[in-house]
Amino acid sequence: MLLPPKVAHGVADGSVSLAFRRWRRPDVGVGSEFRTVAGVVRVTSVDVVDEHAVDAADAAAAGFATPDELRRRLRPPADDGDDRVYRIGLEWAGEDPRIALRNATDLAPEDVADLDRRLERLDRASSHGPWTMLTLALVRAHPHRRAPDLAAAVGRERDPFKIDVRKLKNLGLTESFDVGYAVSPRGAAYLAATTRPVPEPPPLG
Repeated sequence: MLLPPKVAHGVADGSVSLAFRRWRRPDVGVGSEFRTVAGVVRVTSVDVVDEHAVDAADAAAAGFATPDELRRRLRPPADDGDDRVYRIGLEWAGEDPRIALRNATDLAPEDVADLDRRLERLDRASSHGPWTMLTLALVRAHPHRRAPDLAAAVGRERDPFKIDVRKLKNLGLTESFDVGYAVSPRGAAYLAATTRPVPEPPPLG
């Protein structure tokens, strides 16, 4: 479930506690957690509602000025009408654990070995050959550069490249910005400690 940044920050500060979605079937269940720009959000309830019965309190809890504004923001119903409006209760569940992970720089030898194994596994599973060390080197050499520019430098399409960088982010090795990426403190510590070869990254056009 995706939340716009304004809504995610509202959940974090307590000003937003509901979301409304038109779905054929629920995309989330009670207890589900997902990451947002403001941290981890937990689902506390999932209920089918009549969109015309949504009141001012519900609209305000979802970050809208009026129920009519909320209804206008729901996507149109399917042609066959086979979908429902769901009211989803939301609460903030804490900071994104990747934030703490990416700042953890005290890497013991076993931590480095574990990262080596994880990156080697990603390389072996890749349909386009080893990519992890080259991508880390590329991001380190060109921080805050647009993803399309980075992807083009290694002959890849933008979206698959972004998915791969997200895998490195999940390991705490990179971090994302409004524009581009950077190697995290943990990533820098890993590159300094690993014995895996770090290739020379290509220049950007």
